[in-house]
Amino acid sequence: MRTSHAIAQEGAYVFEGVEVCLPVIVRKARAAAATFVVPARAARALLPNGDLEIMEFAPGRTLFTLGGIDYIDNDLGDYNEVSMALYVRPRGAPRGIPYLGAWSDFLAGRASTYIHRLPVDQGFTCAAGRGIWGFPKSVERIGFETDGERAQCRLEMDGRHVLTLEAPRHGSRTLRDTAMTTYSYIDGVLHGTAFRSGADGVGFSRGGAQLTLGDHPIANELRTLGLPKPALLTVWMEHMRGRFEAPQPVS
Repeated sequence: MRTSHAIAQEGAYVFEGVEVCLPVIVRKARAAAATFVVPARAARALLPNGDLEIMEFAPGRTLFTLGGIDYIDNDLGDYNEVSMALYVRPRGAPRGIPYLGAWSDFLAGRASTYIHRLPVDQGFTCAAGRGIWGFPKSVERIGFETDGERAQCRLEMDGRHVLTLEAPRHGSRTLRDTAMTTYSYIDGVLHGTAFRSGADGVGFSRGGAQLTLGDHPIANELRTLGLPKPALLTVWMEHMRGRFEAPQPVS
């Protein structure tokens, strides 16, 4: 759901007296993301209604990505974020070759996502994210630390530990800018947001991540996905960049 906001002009919004123009540009961020193989049925239970369907990567299995992001230079400010993302397609959209098509899109960075939860640690980006795109942002306590070759992201909500994600911090690869889509709901209507993202200083690890869950109800929600467990793939991005366009209703 959108929070209250004023549209200053087409493509521009005002939050807390600050104008935000689209597209929103991310010039510099650091991120760690761990992808897990989880039961498709459990992931499906996290979707709000029937507009989207879970992408299956094997019979009864899908992917879930948990990410910690340290936004350093961003039109929405300097803040930390935790992303919990499911891989989806609009119901009725072409599926391609079963399983193979899903893997092809995922490995090429084209697989679309539905962000189930998106806590941040600053109020302005929360208001803008909810008001422009309908992202499920909330203001929580998030720590993002790097120590030599490791990075750690810790999320607390309601004074309770939700999760801690640790990942290797290394890599010299480059991810070219790739066009992607993420889905959200604005006033109950499904919208798709096109964005481009790339990175330098990228490292991939098979497994690699260490996930610890706390005693908060959202930690228990993650346990319904079979977490914590070894990650399929962990990615570190030392210099991430991005560009987020205006949301568009999905017919």
